[in-house]
Amino acid sequence: MTYRAAPGRYEEMQYRRSGRSGLKLPIVSLGLWQNFGGTRDHNTAMEILGYAFDQGVTHFDLANNYGPPAGSAEELFGKVLAREFHPYRDEMIISTKAGYDMWPGPYGEWGSRKYLLASLDQSLDRMGLDYVDIFYSHRFDPETPLEETMGALATAVHAGKALYVGISSYPEKETRAAHRILADMGVPCTIHQPSYSMLNRWIEDDGTIDACGELGIGVIAFSPLAQGVLSGKYNNGAASGTRADEKNSSLRKIEPRVLEAVDKVGEIARSRGQSMVQLALSWVLRRREMTSALIGVRNLEQLKDNLGVLNNVDLSNDEIAAIDEAVKGGLLDNHPNPGRWTFKG
Repeated sequence: MTYRAAPGRYEEMQYRRSGRSGLKLPIVSLGLWQNFGGTRDHNTAMEILGYAFDQGVTHFDLANNYGPPAGSAEELFGKVLAREFHPYRDEMIISTKAGYDMWPGPYGEWGSRKYLLASLDQSLDRMGLDYVDIFYSHRFDPETPLEETMGALATAVHAGKALYVGISSYPEKETRAAHRILADMGVPCTIHQPSYSMLNRWIEDDGTIDACGELGIGVIAFSPLAQGVLSGKYNNGAASGTRADEKNSSLRKIEPRVLEAVDKVGEIARSRGQSMVQLALSWVLRRREMTSALIGVRNLEQLKDNLGVLNNVDLSNDEIAAIDEAVKGGLLDNHPNPGRWTFKG
């Protein structure tokens, strides 16, 4: 059966401008990390992706290493593009990133020009695209001059292989430097993708989000549910089949006081007539600097729950204060890389 997008797909979704750019993103974007790899079949992938697009989710976020195995999320998305989404390419924002380990040897990760531009070509090939809408430096490389990393992003734009560029998980100092270097090359830093949630506030603590607001860089938060902790599922002991099952997962170390904080958040969500997922997204989106919240889902039911945030996005000052009080005993030790999260003592 031929896919045809819903005629009313733009009626309910809200869109925000990314910083001072002309680019608008839906306030809920869909990421393909972990849930769209080699074990995901085409039909179930299309069920989720098609429903998302029908609800106005125009932004699909990928990276070279998304899977598992690495590259498989881009390959799967490329097949969906070719078979179902091709007529709607100009209505979509497709992003990818490079920064983590992809192939053997000294040129397969981090931030060198060699790696970034080779990786972008590989990503385009996997997705069957001539360009991506956003290309990110996935992480700051402390051993490569930032001028080289940003120069590679600028080259991608000048070569027509990316329309916009951004950074991910860059702290405040490096964010400012990246913005300045790109500006000198005539290429804006359009967007920053950091981890951010009620429990993980590093971009507030180190001033990264304030810097983005000052510089006109949009912000899209990944892990707004703190890798599912804020969904409440771990409070019920429902770890089977979740990321807590994964070897060396930090989610295996969730302490009772963190779960107690999540229980308190659940009470606030119920008082608002929201699920905990929806409240967590509302909280992230409360900041004026925040362009979009990036979600990851395993099935259609989770996607529908996430999109329910559209029914009640706004938070009062009293509700924000109540959330701050509820979670203060369960905050994560802040770090740009959520894989290195620990829970505060």
